[in-house]
Amino acid sequence: MKESILSKRSSKLPSTLCALAMLAFGASSAQADFTMVIPQKPGGGTSVWAQIVAKELSKKLGESITLRHIAGARDIPGFNEFQNELQFDDDIMMVSHGGNGVSFLQEKVDYDYSNYSSIGMMNLTIVLGKWRDMEKISFAAGSGNVPDGIALALLTCGPDKSVEAYKQCFDEEVLWVNGMSSGERRLAFLRKELTVTRENPAAYKKHVQPLIEEGNVETWFTHGLLDKDSGNHVDDPNFPGLQFEKVFERTWGVAPSGELYDAYKLVKSYRDALQKAIWVRKGNPNTERLRRAMTEMINDPESTKVFHEKVGKYEWIVGDDGDKVVAILKGLTTRNSLTTLIEWNRSVFGLDSVFKESLVN
Repeated sequence: MKESILSKRSSKLPSTLCALAMLAFGASSAQADFTMVIPQKPGGGTSVWAQIVAKELSKKLGESITLRHIAGARDIPGFNEFQNELQFDDDIMMVSHGGNGVSFLQEKVDYDYSNYSSIGMMNLTIVLGKWRDMEKISFAAGSGNVPDGIALALLTCGPDKSVEAYKQCFDEEVLWVNGMSSGERRLAFLRKELTVTRENPAAYKKHVQPLIEEGNVETWFTHGLLDKDSGNHVDDPNFPGLQFEKVFERTWGVAPSGELYDAYKLVKSYRDALQKAIWVRKGNPNTERLRRAMTEMINDPESTKVFHEKVGKYEWIVGDDGDKVVAILKGLTTRNSLTTLIEWNRSVFGLDSVFKESLVN
């Protein structure tokens, strides 16, 4: 067994990491052979997902996996820390989520997906639920919530509007609440202070499904799944008929279209395609070993049963196919859609968004 993660790396890692929450799998002590860095506090949607994956993946590796949480504003500091220092430890993996994909598209960050090799990613979506007796939309901002906010503007305000008209309508019809943590958002939804909630499928099963079973909450829509071959979004078979585009057309009688919809498609592609992904630096000698273990995990009926029960029936994208997803996303990035997205973020959501010329196809 290798020496303790903390003693082995204490000379390399910032002292602030020593106080970070850790969960060990497959070991009876604090020792661990691999570490997954999670860019948020324990209890967040990505942390919930990573706990499930780490437990199953460690069985195939024959070594334990520790979750190390590095929280910070908009979940960016953890991924930046991986880019600048942690990636050079061959035993450290980075778990990124949709908020990291959104930030990469529209904010100043240090990390760059092209620097890494994909171990595996689960092709997921985000699910939105609402109180059945909702009269007005109230929704909390957060890391990765930009596609949700734009979808609410489109679905609430209807078709055939200019971006400026959508801005005015959103301001009038949607209460957009800043400054809440994921735990605070969930509590506010329980209290009906927020009327709409959003979660990844694993967290949705845990936090929202019980409310649905009580009969007071209903699933509103999902953002659909990215088809990694075509770049289009398709219906989520775990929530059939509830893809945003289908719900929009049932509500308004026409399919969504226009400049804001194009911006929505762009940002939701980055968010959902990169929503739950595991990375190591390019050239990491453990890459192929980790990929083999990932393949064994997803082909194991027992592990598959766990994922289906706790997350849902979602496709895994392993190895080089994950690297190809990054290239597909760049191919979807047009100047017009990115420009609209950046302008919307600045004027409506108050985000310090930047236009990245290097991402334009």
